[in-house]
Amino acid sequence: MAEPMTRERELDELLIDAEADDEQVQQQAVVLRRPWLLLLGLVLVALNLRPALSSMAPVLGQVSEGLGLSASQAGLLTTLPVLCLGLFAPLAPVLARRFGSERVILGILLTLALGILVRSALGAVGVFVGSLMAGASIGIIGVLLPGIVKRDFPQHAGTLTGVYTMALCLGAAMAAGATVPLSTHFDDSWALGLGFWMLPALLAMLVWLPQARQGHGLHKVAYRVRGLWRDPLAWQVTLYMGLQSSLAYIVFGWLPSILIGRGLNPTEAGLVLSGSVIVQLISSLSAPWLATRGKDQRLAIVIVMLVTLAGLFGCLYAPIEGLWGWAVLLGLGQGGTFALALTLIVLRSKDAHVAANLSSMAQGVGYTLASMGPFAVGLVHDLTGGWDAVGWIFAVLGVGAIVFGLGAGRALHVQVTCEKL
Repeated sequence: MAEPMTRERELDELLIDAEADDEQVQQQAVVLRRPWLLLLGLVLVALNLRPALSSMAPVLGQVSEGLGLSASQAGLLTTLPVLCLGLFAPLAPVLARRFGSERVILGILLTLALGILVRSALGAVGVFVGSLMAGASIGIIGVLLPGIVKRDFPQHAGTLTGVYTMALCLGAAMAAGATVPLSTHFDDSWALGLGFWMLPALLAMLVWLPQARQGHGLHKVAYRVRGLWRDPLAWQVTLYMGLQSSLAYIVFGWLPSILIGRGLNPTEAGLVLSGSVIVQLISSLSAPWLATRGKDQRLAIVIVMLVTLAGLFGCLYAPIEGLWGWAVLLGLGQGGTFALALTLIVLRSKDAHVAANLSSMAQGVGYTLASMGPFAVGLVHDLTGGWDAVGWIFAVLGVGAIVFGLGAGRALHVQVTCEKL
């Protein structure tokens, strides 16, 4: 019985606390007056962490045509938010320690809503500035939100990991599938179709407001982790995170455009992306559980990445009649690759302090690296005038993820020192 219980606790630890280095946070016992309201707020906030990314892809052609963007510029448009996920992720713990996670999330939800508004309303300049604002906001909230779940629901963290992942996938799927119909409803206005997604962010703000009023205040940093950036295993975890994320954000940014190029209309292409993302729920919930049943995670990493590559190549090259089957395969693979990336951060860390710092490194560097994938797809499409050569990008990123994943999947810990200040 001891071993299954240990693994269950490992899965609970998938929720990394951005304030884990703060001794006050660890020692305080949080008493929730209205846990249902906090849970509702967490779900609504999580729902808003993907629509700004997945809503652009189905209307990217209309945006490019309306604003006169080249494929390379459109690639930059899909790259900016992902780049900001990496650049701003390390800022999240700093803000949380100074103002409290709840207050920071409330303020950043406002910047997310404003970013979506700017992206929709201010023309060519606004679409880039707004994308930058939205990406930065998502990068910060994405680091803070899991820690609140872990802190306030410690006995149910494993279950709520599934709820958190489900909300992420549902938000992405809703935006991918509904943006084109919304644009059509609003007199074929892509700006109004994209701008609609500021409304869920504003709703999340209203529901989250009571949490911000009960914020936990200022905290003193009590620990420092040394040697992480010199550890080869930490870099293997980080590079696996970045390369699998690069494929994921290529799908978010370009899959509908690729499918439109193969003959689908924008509504159909958006629905295929939406369906593929929904399928991720299955493997994102099951892959970490299965991966922790073996002696290490190497086999699981190879399997989910090969499934992902099969889905990508199927969507790109296989007969269009079988497209939905390849989209389902793609969703199963990518749900597993992302969930395993989160799992590796925990399993390769000796304690929560190391895990929090490794998470910041993996997300900061990893998402910055991931942003190069969508830009490369736009550049290659611009140079070749088609999509066929994009398969080489898929192959390079997929093989690289397998190589670094084989290193990261070994049953080892990063070699660092954790010092109390």
